[in-house]
Amino acid sequence: MYEEMVLKLKTAGVGGIQHNAQQEADGIIRRSEAGYMETLIPSTCTITIRAHDGGCGSLMFEHNSDKLISGGQDQTVKIWGAYTGALTTTLHGVLGSVNDLAVTNDNKFVVAACSSNKLFVWEVNGGRPRHTLTGHTKNVSSVDASWVKSFVVASSSNDRTIKIWDLQTGFCKSTIMSASNPNSLAFIDGDIICSGHRDGNLRLWDIRSGKCTTQIAAHLDVTSVCVSRSKNFILTSGRENVHNLFDVRTLEVCGTFRATGNRVAGSFGKPCISPDENCIAAGSSDGSVYIWSRLKNEMLTVLEGHSSPVLASAWCGLGPLATSDRNHIYIWS
Repeated sequence: MYEEMVLKLKTAGVGGIQHNAQQEADGIIRRSEAGYMETLIPSTCTITIRAHDGGCGSLMFEHNSDKLISGGQDQTVKIWGAYTGALTTTLHGVLGSVNDLAVTNDNKFVVAACSSNKLFVWEVNGGRPRHTLTGHTKNVSSVDASWVKSFVVASSSNDRTIKIWDLQTGFCKSTIMSASNPNSLAFIDGDIICSGHRDGNLRLWDIRSGKCTTQIAAHLDVTSVCVSRSKNFILTSGRENVHNLFDVRTLEVCGTFRATGNRVAGSFGKPCISPDENCIAAGSSDGSVYIWSRLKNEMLTVLEGHSSPVLASAWCGLGPLATSDRNHIYIWS
């Protein structure tokens, strides 16, 4: 690999080296190698779905698929076709409200983090319940699945713990204690997770040792963390209505996004990063969806249509943006 890189640089010449360096700084080379398409800025709501009664606080797309998964306060998890709005599957058996969702990297299992202190696991094909994960003693605020290891899941709770689970057995593999409530978490690689905490810090953990490897002051209170598709960026949101983008390589802030009128909805408003990593989307308590350019660090557009606070957002790798409010999901294109 090293010899090939040297050969490419020699062939490119000085001008080519400078151009490649500039592209690398923008993350363009890595995205093009991964096959990411350029994301088009959505402007129109093409589909409105009556999804959950009481609130739809969690949205996510299956990997490399247009299947949209939603969880709500009506104690159900639902799977939709993003291009048609058709309901394909309803997963039952949840106790409490669904706070967060995860899908394993092979799209075989869906995991729901719930207010009943439990996590529920289903098989995607057929909707059969697989496990109920017990061990947290308070509300489970967040869940994420490893993008490297198909059966490894991490969850965070108001009991100030992060737990690592084995979906093959349904048992907790390890428990990490934290000094502050972890409101949200996400995997960065197979063994490293990041978590956003009530004390305003962003923390990185090695799940093999259970040790905190890095702690960074991010906000007054971190309400959400989101890792980009390439794992190059961490997007954090704070109760002070600011969204910070961290470069994973340096763990320095490489973008700050805010706007007059953009206010985080509730305790855990969930923004997202576009698949090509060029845009940031965040819902607001005024029912609007704000979209910023990462490269230009400026607001591109405001999407209007929700009649109540926007609770969650998810950007499909195939194009559409989904946002949710108290009862509805909007699909934008």
